[in-house]
Amino acid sequence: MTTFLVTGTSRGIGLGLAERLAARGDQVHACARDPDSPGLKALVAEHADRVRLHKLDVADPVSVAALATGLAGAPIDVLINNAGVHGPSPQNALDVDLDGFAHTLAVNTLSPLRMAQAFLPNLKAGTAPRIVTVSSQMGQVAPSRGEVAYRTSKLAVNKVMQSLAAELEDAGITVVVVHPGWVKTDMGGGAAPLSVEQSTTGLIALIDRLSLADTGGFYAWDGQPVAW
Repeated sequence: MTTFLVTGTSRGIGLGLAERLAARGDQVHACARDPDSPGLKALVAEHADRVRLHKLDVADPVSVAALATGLAGAPIDVLINNAGVHGPSPQNALDVDLDGFAHTLAVNTLSPLRMAQAFLPNLKAGTAPRIVTVSSQMGQVAPSRGEVAYRTSKLAVNKVMQSLAAELEDAGITVVVVHPGWVKTDMGGGAAPLSVEQSTTGLIALIDRLSLADTGGFYAWDGQPVAW
């Protein structure tokens, strides 16, 4: 049995991860700004012994600190930074709302690092500790147009996690970023080729096989390396 802490679990990929982890017998700390969402309520009703719900706003330092205090001393094997936002609209470089851009960076780039810092003691107490941050291939360094806030936030979190991987390697903590694929979620839209089940099943298989040899890597939902 593995203990996971997953952010952004009220819907989409986060909820799918929590559902599959609980169904196979893992312990899940399911975190969301709205822990009363229908999906989470149904999950707890089915797996009350395996799922603990936590109200958490990853962009709020007070909220993160409160959860860290509440879980002090509890081992966590895997931290999955899934919570994220798409950002303001429109997102062309010449007309993007800069306050919205800053908020996107706060949630998608800084919050995963805040979570890693806050729960480092829990991870050190865990077994084969891993930090997995859901990024996107849209954060690759390549010429692109549009979605400037989202792309930049993912590019930046990739670099942050690379640095974190180097700093935590001696502590035996594996740190990677993952591309979940283009998934049928509220953010991905109905035209996306992957279902939540396909993406999350692949992601869990990847997480299960991660070792320190993989730290600092960027991987797709199907386990294949992604170019930076």
